[in-house]
Amino acid sequence: MVTHVPAEAHGDERGALLSFVEAQRGAIRRSLIGLTEEQAASRPSASELSLSGLLKHVARAEQHWLWMAQQRTGDTSQVQEAWADTFRLIGDETVEQMLEFWEGVAAKVEKFIRSVPSLDDTFPLPDAPWFPKDGRVSMRWMLVHLVEEHARHAGHADIIRESLDGRTAFELVAEAGGYADQS
Repeated sequence: MVTHVPAEAHGDERGALLSFVEAQRGAIRRSLIGLTEEQAASRPSASELSLSGLLKHVARAEQHWLWMAQQRTGDTSQVQEAWADTFRLIGDETVEQMLEFWEGVAAKVEKFIRSVPSLDDTFPLPDAPWFPKDGRVSMRWMLVHLVEEHARHAGHADIIRESLDGRTAFELVAEAGGYADQS
């Protein structure tokens, strides 16, 4: 598995926060090990969520948070009709492409976070009903939020994967780490 945070950087606050974000990314990536595109797109429960849809959602959401932190302009709104498309691969999108895209986003997040003068630096939140009016958050807050957001969806991914083939997160961690079947 790709890890963007060097081991020696875990001792400082930035490195620690980035490593927690990466750990949650890894949980979502591992949920896709050994699946076909069709399996990754399947919805084995009453939920509309699929593993490939979760992958796309978290990758795009992380990119969106990076753009907000960088105070980049652009279309950051989400039209209601397109919301469902952020939770499923459409057209010729593939799991492999989404994994590559997310890897690029992750590298940009790390580079940006390592370049900001302070994790106390803030950026404005967009005007949206779920954010406080004229709200601002720090870079630290954003990283903790990414841990929270990715962990929530990693839990969804665990349940979906177990529903597909019974494989648990522990088994997938062992496989990703190159360990033989421990049963």
